[in-house]
Amino acid sequence: MADRLRPPARAVTGGSSPRTSTVTLANWQDAPFNRWAFQHVRELIPGARIARRAGRVRALPRAEQELGGVSFSFEGRELTVAELLEDSYTDGFLVLHRGRVVAERYFNGMTPDTPHLLMSVSKSVTAAVAGVLAGRGLLDAGAELSRIVPELGTTPFAGATVQELLDMRTGTRFNEDYDDPAADVRTYERVYLWRPPGDAPGTSAGPAAGDALAYFGTLANDGRHGGPFRYRSILTDVLAWVIERAAGERLHELIARELWQPMGAEFDAEITVDGRGNPMADGGISATLRDIARFGQLYLRRGRSGRRQVVPAWWVDDTVRGAPDGARAFTEGDNPAGYPTGTHYRNCWWVRDPALPFFYASGINGQHVFVHGPSQTVVAKLSTWPQAWSEDLYGQTVAAAYAIAATLAAS
Repeated sequence: MADRLRPPARAVTGGSSPRTSTVTLANWQDAPFNRWAFQHVRELIPGARIARRAGRVRALPRAEQELGGVSFSFEGRELTVAELLEDSYTDGFLVLHRGRVVAERYFNGMTPDTPHLLMSVSKSVTAAVAGVLAGRGLLDAGAELSRIVPELGTTPFAGATVQELLDMRTGTRFNEDYDDPAADVRTYERVYLWRPPGDAPGTSAGPAAGDALAYFGTLANDGRHGGPFRYRSILTDVLAWVIERAAGERLHELIARELWQPMGAEFDAEITVDGRGNPMADGGISATLRDIARFGQLYLRRGRSGRRQVVPAWWVDDTVRGAPDGARAFTEGDNPAGYPTGTHYRNCWWVRDPALPFFYASGINGQHVFVHGPSQTVVAKLSTWPQAWSEDLYGQTVAAAYAIAATLAAS
């Protein structure tokens, strides 16, 4: 297939990171190797191209301001945006205010045309495609999965709905502890060719290696479908199968035609695939900083890019509003600590304050796209934290986004 990007047969030597090291499939997600690898995923893992449309770039006017001195408080400490960028392994930072670039900075060898791994921001991109299909009547979010993909009727996903995948509310058991080498999240990484077969002590890739669709059937349930919010990345990969079956096309083609091109992306993006071409929709997209900021701007404008309605406005509104029991499901789930009342997870977005609104796409190792409605601000930050998750760095980043929005609202 012409759009397949093949991994190299040998180890890759990092050249853009100040801590140059040999990067392999076994260590690329670990520090310090991730500082190089997150900008060079195509050289490690097979993937498919998400094509932009030549000559149809949505311009980003510039009205730059100095935001480095913006201060914010976090857990009794006073910090500045400049300090956050310096101390949080930043690779790219871009702020849009009323559609204009007010700040754009690159670190660690990243440049405007460098694709950077989005990790779970990929979920929000995938969900946007689901919204486009729903707006066209090609996908019913309330439908049971087996109506669209009959093969799922003989798996633990039988009886679950599309919306329950979008909101992380199926009963699927899935251990996403990144510190546990035997966790489900590590097994599925081997299935998706993100790790070598059998790289964890006492484990093997198993019969599903290289075939994500077969792997889905090996999972089990430990709760009811429609229950509390529990974050499990694998659900977005099941969603990708449903999307592809509903549309009759591959996910990377759909993202390109229904999202990337109409929003005026400046550069191609990429998505990793398994040995049979199944996309890792939950975390495998790499894109440039400017284009992921354009994606945030699309949601800020309720799905519009210029005069074109790309994502249905009602889909964006539903994302912000959430399910009637969405806030309760979030509180009863496994990740409510530190979030304000009313927070919910809907259509693969974290909605921290639906009244403003303030919501964001988020991925491990420090990938974020914040949308702040009242100030008309989008903050995009791509990073390579040395660990998958840091409550401290996450909290600082959220606080900084609020402070930037407040500063711009007053300008």
